[in-house]
Amino acid sequence: MGVLVLAATPIGRVDDASPRLAHELATADVVAAEDTRRLARLARDLGVSVGGRVVSYFEGNESARTPGLVAALVAGERVLLVTDAGMPSVSDPGYRLVAAAIEAGVDVVAVPGPSAVLTALAVSGLPADRFCFEGFLPRKAGERSRRLAELATEPRTMVFFEAPHRTGAALAAMVEAFGPERAAAVCRELTKTHEEVRRGGLAELVAWAAGGVRGEVTIVVAGAPAAPSVGPTPDDWRRAVADLEAAGTPRKNAISQVAKSAAVPKRLVYDAVHKP
Repeated sequence: MGVLVLAATPIGRVDDASPRLAHELATADVVAAEDTRRLARLARDLGVSVGGRVVSYFEGNESARTPGLVAALVAGERVLLVTDAGMPSVSDPGYRLVAAAIEAGVDVVAVPGPSAVLTALAVSGLPADRFCFEGFLPRKAGERSRRLAELATEPRTMVFFEAPHRTGAALAAMVEAFGPERAAAVCRELTKTHEEVRRGGLAELVAWAAGGVRGEVTIVVAGAPAAPSVGPTPDDWRRAVADLEAAGTPRKNAISQVAKSAAVPKRLVYDAVHKP
């Protein structure tokens, strides 16, 4: 059996590449690359000659190319998988090949390295002890709103990828779902010459994004505040919802949190809040 090697590539500065990445590029029997032109540029910048055959492996041909790569692995070849930036399989091609290789009994190893997810989380200034990665939000406004509504009570710090031209709309949708004061950070062009990290409440970041956003974007958002201890009476529920609203939580989400904490139907909390 061969070995499948998943290698992280620089997310910005080429000198973030590890010596082991250079060695794998030079010695692998097959290099599967998301973009063969970027691979050629990376190898040139590293002063490395790619020794094996190069095949393209991207979202559009992932399913079709996977069987051939697994056949190469079963035949004893060392296959290196690289994407445009960061670690394969993390919002990038790779999962199908990894799953197929494991099913075929092939060893899968990784060359660790740069990660936009972890870099943004580290520099955001938000809690990093527990977090979740949500990747790219849906492009359609309705689907995006529904996804964010599902995350409104998520207590962990959340990390998103976003296209620059959709960053403003994504932040505005987050204001609706999470409230204007929820702490967040927009990390742009990480490790590159024009790297920028903007921190603040979501409403503040919406105003900043109105001027236009350029480059690769990673958004980090604080998790939902813990629901206050809730007593058993409607007056208790009403006060708890008011406290959450004062902290920036939209009323609908506050009602859901209080109902969950009090172990009562949301309808009862809603009635208590809207009682004349």
